[in-house]
Amino acid sequence: MIIAGIIIAVCLLIIIGSYNSLVRKRNNVDNAFGSIDAMLKKRFDLIPNIVATVQQYAKHEESLFSKVTEMRTKGYEQLSSEDKAEFDKAFTQASRKFIAVAENYPELKASENFLQLQRTLNEVEEQLSAARRTYNANVTDYNNAVMTFPSNLIAGMFGFTAKTVLSIPEEERQNVNVKNLFQS
Repeated sequence: MIIAGIIIAVCLLIIIGSYNSLVRKRNNVDNAFGSIDAMLKKRFDLIPNIVATVQQYAKHEESLFSKVTEMRTKGYEQLSSEDKAEFDKAFTQASRKFIAVAENYPELKASENFLQLQRTLNEVEEQLSAARRTYNANVTDYNNAVMTFPSNLIAGMFGFTAKTVLSIPEEERQNVNVKNLFQS
């Protein structure tokens, strides 16, 4: 009787320990996504400043700036997680065009406001990249716990499911053709 009680107590402790570990790992994933979300919001808020600065120098580049402004008009808080990921992709493409526009306007590159905004944008991009790496590391750790024995049994019982790591689109994996960057 005592041995059966000890076995039940040990099993219960294992279940509780596994469950708590899974909860901590899931919370780490959510926290890491929150960091990405904060960086996306910061970048989102930079857009009006960048657009206003550049528009002073490049009035005829309306299509690029209107696309960036259009992305900005949606309230950030109204965006779903999928919309935020889509915004991230669209903004990355638009920012590449933005830098190309800046390269074509020497007086823009010399503007102190533009240089400060560009530095800030680069800093945010670096922070966003670090937040993505942290998120993916936390997702991998969480997924390992959800998929490995014995915690996978507990995960199944309590509805813990695997998360998806962030990945870059196929077009961004291609090698950059530097020769094409210098042709305008």
